Amino acid sequence: MHQVLRLATLDDALEVQRIYAPIVAETPVSFELEPPSVEEMRRRIETTLLALPWIVCEQGGIIGYAYAGVFRSRPAYQWTVEVSVYVHAAHRGKGVARALYTSLFECLRIQGYRTALAGIALPNPASVALHERMGFRSVGVFHHVGYKLGAWHDVGWWELALQELPSPPPQSRPLPEVVNMEAWRAALDAR
Repeated sequence: MHQVLRLATLDDALEVQRIYAPIVAETPVSFELEPPSVEEMRRRIETTLLALPWIVCEQGGIIGYAYAGVFRSRPAYQWTVEVSVYVHAAHRGKGVARALYTSLFECLRIQGYRTALAGIALPNPASVALHERMGFRSVGVFHHVGYKLGAWHDVGWWELALQELPSPPPQSRPLPEVVNMEAWRAALDAR
């Protein structure tokens, strides 16, 4: 069956929540302790889409999603984002995360972002392997920073240079300004 990558809508919240809820409830991958409600996922999608991409992969329903978030609020960080990708358990290891990240990174380049960061709860060899295959490099580990499921967990940090920018860099472009560009449509098909 053909996969379609597209920008998320608020109507995707239920399927996104169904992917994320077992990750929260059953693993230390997410440091949330309780799965967020569908309404909370709708709010998160809506808030993200005000400025940054949230991309879903459809194949007879949503099978994965990736999004970018603000790394920190201080102005000098404005060219850096934190990224996440989640794939339904039945579709892991089939290139879905790679496709989502490839498109997400192209979209972020169009918007004018320079660096993507990813925090990974350790151990998580599959996520580490994915990020390193995508070009991320390890930059450090915060030890014993999260307690979940009866154990302390480390978080490793990885970074990816999305593109070089001049000094001083131009302002990043708001999501509504770029979503109708031909380059944006090509970015969603970049996988």
